[in-house]
Amino acid sequence: MAIQTASVAGAPARVEPRAWPLSERRRHPRPHFAGKLRYWEVPAGGNPSRLYTRLKRLLDIAGGLVLVVLSLPITLTAFLILCVTTRGRPLFRQPRVGACGRLFTLYKFRTMVLDAERVQHAVENEHRGPIFKNRRDPRITRFGALLRKLSIDELPQLINVLRGDMSLVGPRPPLESEVLRYENWQLRRLCVKPGLTCLWQVSGRSEIGFEQWVRMDLWYIDRQSLRLDLTLLVRTPLSVLSCRGAY
Repeated sequence: MAIQTASVAGAPARVEPRAWPLSERRRHPRPHFAGKLRYWEVPAGGNPSRLYTRLKRLLDIAGGLVLVVLSLPITLTAFLILCVTTRGRPLFRQPRVGACGRLFTLYKFRTMVLDAERVQHAVENEHRGPIFKNRRDPRITRFGALLRKLSIDELPQLINVLRGDMSLVGPRPPLESEVLRYENWQLRRLCVKPGLTCLWQVSGRSEIGFEQWVRMDLWYIDRQSLRLDLTLLVRTPLSVLSCRGAY
């Protein structure tokens, strides 16, 4: 089944999913779930060029440092306001699944009430698949809604980029509980480093269903290049300012 996707760097209007035989899969240890060490098979993917890998890392470091400096006034202002409104707990830390199933701690500005995860069961999920989204989630604070609308809540993830857990461009990092519900073909989105921005990020974000979101990630993985990364980075600011799908 073909899907509709945005046109980026010459991408066709419709993208056909690709089947990957077992011979092209790599075996990696699955993170520790529910007290059992399990395994998944992550299909091979991404740009294998050493030159691309090194240039992408240089771009992450240089771009990350520039963004840290440019966003410092906004980051400090948000941090100070959150220190007051969250009783001194402005940062939200959460385990996420990175490249090849490796766990890392993701950083965000806190946008929900302190017991948000405990009361999630009382909020309706408006999306199908292994993601949780609600446009009017009552757990989101007023200031948190503003941070989400402008994607300011994600600025602390520049720490993850500089540490090497994430890249500036790549699929968004999923939760452990989400990965456990993936279908086999969806695991291939884990074969590259997760990123701050991606094709999904500049194409409507939460307005896009999960299956189409994954296919967008796979389209990026199949065509990964420095030119495509730069194209997505250039498109990101306008996407953020449009606030489309940001909730």
